[in-house]
Amino acid sequence: MQTEKACRIYSVLKKIYISKDTNLCFLEFENPFQILVMTVLSAQTTDKTVNIVKKELFKRYPDCKSLAEADIIDVERIIKSTGFYHSKAKNIIAASKLLCSDFKGTVPDKIEELVKLPGVGRKTANIVLNHAYGLNEGIAVDTHVKRVAFRLGMTENTDPDKIEKDLTALLPKKVWGEINFLLISHGRAVCDARKPACDICEIKDLCRYYEEKNTAD
Repeated sequence: MQTEKACRIYSVLKKIYISKDTNLCFLEFENPFQILVMTVLSAQTTDKTVNIVKKELFKRYPDCKSLAEADIIDVERIIKSTGFYHSKAKNIIAASKLLCSDFKGTVPDKIEELVKLPGVGRKTANIVLNHAYGLNEGIAVDTHVKRVAFRLGMTENTDPDKIEKDLTALLPKKVWGEINFLLISHGRAVCDARKPACDICEIKDLCRYYEEKNTAD
């Protein structure tokens, strides 16, 4: 795909999903520490579940110092509904300890430092940088971004890191944060994994999947 086509897709999706009042983060956080922990918890679960869990979690453990000293059994109890709660509890406690020991209790604003934290990969780091600090250092690739980008023809890859490289090469840096939100929104609203609603899709004429589907028919 050429940059011009990718930018047309971005423009159409932006008109559909973003207004001046749109919150571009699906997680309801108050500070960088919260978005870091919540993004780690969001793996393999819904944002709604994490938004519910965070109320008790941050009431009991409002900062990295308190979470670093937390009883893992108690943390597991609080986050159990997010799934994989043994490893998630271990990671967020370990990450909190490292924040306290190596980063003076502050969530770093550099991707190479963020990925040193337990449970934090490029996807989580990109989300934290964008939403906590307004920095576009990459594009977070989740299951929706992966699916929609591939169907559209924005990538030929299935590996998230390679998909990120393809998308960042296609689109100007200033829209990297927005394209993540747009592809997720479109994946949830229209481009369903099992049954994409191609007939009502406003970017179907720019979509490789739709073109190939019609050709096959």
